Amino acid sequence: MAEQSFDLVVVGGGPGGYVAAIRAAQLGMKTAIVERENLGGICLNWGCIPTKALLRTSEINHLLQHVQDYGFAPVTPIFDIEKIVKRSRAVAKQLSSGVAFLMRKHKITVFDGTAKLAGKQTLAVEKDGKPVATLTSAHIILATGARARELPGMEADGKLIWTYRHAMVPPAMPKSLLVIGSGAIGIEFASFYLNLGVKVTVVEVLPRILPVEDEEISTFAHKAFVKQGMTILAGAAVKGVKKAADRVTVTVEADGKSQDITVDRVISAVGIVGNVEGIGLEGTAVKVDRTHVVIDEFCRTGEPGVYAIGDLAGPPWLAHKAMHEGVICVEKIAGLNDVHPMNVGNIPGCTYCRPQIASVGMTEARAKEAGHEVKVGRFPFIGNGKAIAMGETEGLVKTVFDAKTGELLGAHMIGAEVTEMIQGYTIARTLEATEAELMHTVFPHPTISETMHEAVLDAYGQALHI
Repeated sequence: MAEQSFDLVVVGGGPGGYVAAIRAAQLGMKTAIVERENLGGICLNWGCIPTKALLRTSEINHLLQHVQDYGFAPVTPIFDIEKIVKRSRAVAKQLSSGVAFLMRKHKITVFDGTAKLAGKQTLAVEKDGKPVATLTSAHIILATGARARELPGMEADGKLIWTYRHAMVPPAMPKSLLVIGSGAIGIEFASFYLNLGVKVTVVEVLPRILPVEDEEISTFAHKAFVKQGMTILAGAAVKGVKKAADRVTVTVEADGKSQDITVDRVISAVGIVGNVEGIGLEGTAVKVDRTHVVIDEFCRTGEPGVYAIGDLAGPPWLAHKAMHEGVICVEKIAGLNDVHPMNVGNIPGCTYCRPQIASVGMTEARAKEAGHEVKVGRFPFIGNGKAIAMGETEGLVKTVFDAKTGELLGAHMIGAEVTEMIQGYTIARTLEATEAELMHTVFPHPTISETMHEAVLDAYGQALHI
């Protein structure tokens, strides 16, 4: 087994890892990537992409149940969960194969196996316990990602208690489901199953669902989900589970009172844990804080020549954050002069439930806590012509500005296609646009994006259609 030398080696082929490898190759570096399972990582294979394929199916199911609203004769949709899952897996496979093509296109050497630091500038690669290669490089990027956090006593068994991975490939549709955790992952699965006719209960230990979102958006979402038939227990804690042959009884406590809820399946969506084990961090100067590697603004760890990006390096746990970190890290290694550190405040967050939720920057409460005097604008979808024409009037856009400077501090949206629209506000923040530039921007008519313009105008008392 010969030793192989590279300018850069990436450990982990997820969004952050493969993008870092591509950017390094573009900059002329001899690059390798080590991946133990599937190129594209969790995002392409078991996360972002296949879940969107599933959610598209549930969205279509919802629309089919309301075709009479659009002039069609009523229909009773019948779906096949096996075919739904098959399509989702095919979408994931297509994209994973696409990443493999990109590796070949950029002449990036791919090693199938696991890698661990094995001395200065050295990685040992193994597959099934057998040595594959010894790689040397002055620059090693750790992009090993994260896995689902499990609650003690409520560990996933793949049958009655699921993680996101099990929930993505159900062998049959449950009739009832309890989701523990109301972050993006929990709410997306709750929405998917609810829109396919499953009785869904969501339990959130914090006082409100979607706790990282602006409180107004969170409240709007809560009402929308309840209207759809979802049961939501906020400020509630799961105290235990009892398994039967094909059912689970969950004990939930809220306000000092406890209740037992019996369901077919439970999804645990209570956060993630960084994959810091087995990568050789012992004996290095790499620091780990609550299962995540500590990095500086250019993704450097405490160990010279070792970097970390993506979920391994902490929040926000988003694929697009990982990709951008990969680019920043590699460009800094390459010595480019115009490399800017990541501005976390300019990273948009999206939740693909129904209705969709998207945001960027500070919430209204966070802005006030930071000492800003704020101007807040709101515009409802019911005041937008395109939303009415589409039959998608359930939605709201909210903007938060600094009253003194006109800086857009944050934008928060709920409604149809807001995950596509949020990028407009993200660009505005990146360009440091003020309310003046946004007000003077011409938005096309008729589009739902006009709600974005109106929410800006409303913050300054100039809304036109409300």
